[in-house]
Amino acid sequence: MKVVLASKNRHKLVEISKITEKFDMELVLQSELGVDIDVEETGTTFEENSFLKAEAVMKATGLPALADDSGIAVDALNGEPGVYSARYGFDESLDDWGRLELLLKNTEHVPDGARQAQFVCVITMVTPDGQTIQARGEIHGELTREPRGENGFGYDPIFYYPPLGMTTAELSPEVKNSVSHRGNALKIFYEKLKEAGYADK
Repeated sequence: MKVVLASKNRHKLVEISKITEKFDMELVLQSELGVDIDVEETGTTFEENSFLKAEAVMKATGLPALADDSGIAVDALNGEPGVYSARYGFDESLDDWGRLELLLKNTEHVPDGARQAQFVCVITMVTPDGQTIQARGEIHGELTREPRGENGFGYDPIFYYPPLGMTTAELSPEVKNSVSHRGNALKIFYEKLKEAGYADK
């Protein structure tokens, strides 16, 4: 089954493709099909924004579309940046590293032992025949005070995962995919795909 990833982020394509290989799913970026749309993420939840992106790209391509909406939620900041993780600070001059540094600055006052955070990912697939399949995954950890690790992207270098004693940027791609919010969401998504008849039992 050919499915369009509603994203321009090649990091996400690589990460998701490694997990969806077993789904018998050919995943392609929307740009590979000549689609260049920026969906306004007006939702207040990861579920809403994931659906908005998948639906828009499905309508633009006529193919099943898969969208991932994900981010980091910090307990001491009342769940921020949350759905605004990719736009944190609302400063277009900030890149991934700039947003990471901003989050560290905004949590300087948070003491050790109170730096709990979660990565959250919601995967949604919308099909031309009106099916919607959605799954949510999380990974729980805490913020470090400085970046560690060269792998991953986004906030990975400052997200410490206690069971493995490393940040998610220090994990190999294979290990990260086995424990990450995206990996967890995709495991649940695969079970829902099977239930809907889109994957082998």
